[in-house]
Formats: sequence, C-alpha cells, structure tokens
Amino acid sequence: MRFLLFPMSMVSLLLTGAIFGFFFAWVCSTMWGLDQLDPNIAIQAMQAMNASVRNGVFAPAFFGTPVALLLTAGIGWKCGARPAAVWFALAAVIYLAGGLILTMQVNVPMNEALGRLSAPLDPQKAAQVWSDYSPVWQFWNQLRTGMSGVALLCVGIGLVTLPRAAR
Repeated sequence: MRFLLFPMSMVSLLLTGAIFGFFFAWVCSTMWGLDQLDPNIAIQAMQAMNASVRNGVFAPAFFGTPVALLLTAGIGWKCGARPAAVWFALAAVIYLAGGLILTMQVNVPMNEALGRLSAPLDPQKAAQVWSDYSPVWQFWNQLRTGMSGVALLCVGIGLVTLPRAAR
C-alpha cells in the first residue's frame, strides 16, 4: 500500500491545483472580461461557457478532487503517515464544502437561471440581468477560489509532512 502513497499524493496535488486554477481564472480574467462587454453579449458568452464546461476534461478535477484527496488520506493513514493523512483529509473537507458543494448550491443554480433566458434581451433588461448576476456570482466564485486555494495549501503541507521513505 505504501507504494501508492506518493503517486496518489501527486494525483491529489494535480487535481487540487487544476480546480483551484480553473476557479482562479474566472476571478482574474474571465468575469472581468465579460463585464467589459455589452450585457447581451456577456449573457450569451456566459451561457455558452456554462454549457460547455460539463465535459470529460473538467469533470475529473471538479468531482475527482475530493475522491483523490480522501484516498490519499486513507492510504497515508494506513501507512502510518498520519500527519500527512490529516492534511489530505482536511484538504478534502475544505474543497468538498467550499468548492464542490458551494458550486452546486450557488453557482450552478445561478448559471441555470441565466441559461433559461433567451438572449438577446431588451438592452435595459440585459443590463439589469447582468448587473444582478455578475457581482453575486463573482462573490461566490471568489469564495470557492479561496477555499480551493486553502485546500491546495493543505495538500502542499501534506506533501511536506510525508515521511521521506514515501517521497
């Protein structure tokens, strides 16, 4: 079982880094860019991105991260790497609550509501829809980005606390 600890740690690092990076990109570029567009264009672009994100490239990072983290924690625990196991388990809980569940409870319903609109809308209506949507969506995205970043930090600490023999 010990032979799995380091490879699973690397999978956990890769997946946690990928999902943090995905959320971070929305914070520092995507939404700022959409906010610069005509609201009708921003709505249509967001609808297209939300429709395209459900794919086989995104799914492993979004859904697989907590699984990989918990598997790594379990393997670490069984191998006696208990401090590292605790960090990986903590990363799993943080990402699960602050990334995956938050997304499913807040961002996804907001995206689905936006997706039900038939754009283009009347320009004033589009401006109102986007001004109601974007700041709220961005607040929750920043929170899930921060939580995913904390989970990534926990993975880093878990890696550093792995016994030398496991590295």
